[in-house]
Parts: sequence; structure tokens; C-alpha cells
Amino acid sequence: MVSRTVKRTPTKTIRDCRTRRRTRRRSQSSPLKNVASNVVASINKSISTCHRRLIKIFSKLARIGTPKRSPRKKGYRALKQVAAGEICRSLFVGKPLPPVDPPERKTVFLDLDETLIHSSPEIPPGKFDFVVRPAIDGRKVEFFVSKRPFVDEFLENLGKKYEVVVFTAGIEEYASLVIDKIDPNKVISHRLYRDSCKENEGRFVKDLSELGRDMKRVVLVDDNPNSYEFQPDNAIKIKPFIDDSEDGELKKVMEFLQGCDCFDDMRDAVRQFALANEDDHLGN
Repeated sequence: MVSRTVKRTPTKTIRDCRTRRRTRRRSQSSPLKNVASNVVASINKSISTCHRRLIKIFSKLARIGTPKRSPRKKGYRALKQVAAGEICRSLFVGKPLPPVDPPERKTVFLDLDETLIHSSPEIPPGKFDFVVRPAIDGRKVEFFVSKRPFVDEFLENLGKKYEVVVFTAGIEEYASLVIDKIDPNKVISHRLYRDSCKENEGRFVKDLSELGRDMKRVVLVDDNPNSYEFQPDNAIKIKPFIDDSEDGELKKVMEFLQGCDCFDDMRDAVRQFALANEDDHLGN
């Protein structure tokens, strides 16, 4: 009896089935995935191209902004040496005020703190006139302000004969609120703040020469000699005010300025005032 040879198919295991399913899935990849991969590749190529172009652009800009080398010497040119007093002048650009009207009118520049008022972030032991709350570095700060005796009469009388300008080393956020309070009648024509000062060796100096006024026709009333070190001949020095209710400095300056019509050059008037003050101190 002849036996028939029958080929048996190898028994499939669970592992073989799983392997076959994975192979089938890989071969039948989704068209959407192919499109997505092409888009991603295109975006990456565009980003790479933009990156290279930006590098070229910034390289050109860097070359443009770099000083050219001297044909004789390597490196940068040596800066021109200037005196210490000239450094601050080169750092700040003065902004002239609008023309005075009428042109023959003289100008009185007034300091603010310790000249017209005194302020403190703490409640003073005595009385105070008002409070201002400027926003400094994003935070509200309280200042308790005391007006100097005769400040109201002083401003009113000056406004009749002179152009009145407040020139303070205080910041605008604070000083503008104070000026609004002490000048309700708008006697003060212009306001100049710290950004109009010049910094010289850590001191804020008020340079009157770049404000569009003839130096023969201007006076600065200030308690701080550092403020007028560029034009000391134009400055009337006044005692600092803190809390003296009997203070009469503004009244004295007001009476003096009312009688200055005879002076063509206000620097002569300032010298006269200084001499009169010296005599008063010697008499006392």
C-alpha cells in the first residue's frame, strides 16, 4: 500500500499572527500621513532658508554699524579728549523755550523744593498744606507738602512783570502735581524738570544758556548753589525752607525784583541783591 505524502502547513503561532499584522499595517500607510510628513519637511526647509537669510542680513548690519578701521592704525580711532566740565554738555541737548512775549520781558526761573515749598514722604510734626500722590515706578507715593510763607503773593506779583518759569531737579511725575497745586491761576508759563538739567559729577545743574533767553534778562532763584554753577552771576541764592512759619525770604526777593526796572543787565541786579544781603547779615 502506497502512502501519500501530505505537506502540512506549519502551525501558526500567536506570535506569527501578530508579526504579520504589523507588517501589513506598515505597508498600508495612510496617504494623510504621507502628506503631513511632506508638509513638515517643506516647513523645516523654509525655516532653514529664512534662518540663513537672517544671518546674512544681521551680518551686513553689524558691518555697517562698526566703525571703519583707520588705514594707518589698526583698531578704533582714539576719542578726542575733553575737559571734565565739557562731558556733561555733550551728553545733554538743551531744548529752547518758546520765544518770550513781549520780547523785552525778563524771565525769572524758580526752583521748587526748599525754595517755594518743602515736601516729605512722612507726615510732618506740624501742619502741611496739601498732599500729592505721584506714581513712581508703578507705585503711588504720598508727599506731604508745605508752602513757603508768601508763596502765593510772590507768584502773583512776579507774573505781572516777568515771565515765570519753574526749573526743578525733581522728576516730572512728582513736581507737576505740586505746581498744579501752588499755581491755580496759571501764572507759571513753563515747567522744566530733571530731564532738562545737566548732570555734572553727580550733581544736577540748571544750564540757562541753552533755553533761548538772553543772559542779561534772566534770573534764577534757588537755594542750592550746585544748581547754578554754570551761571552764578544770574542766581539769587535763597535760604532753604523746611518748616519756618516766620520765613520772609520770598517777600524779600519779591520786593527786590519789583524795583529792578532800572537794570539793563539783571546780573548787575543780582550783585546788588547779594551786597544788600551781606550788609543785612553783618548788621545782625
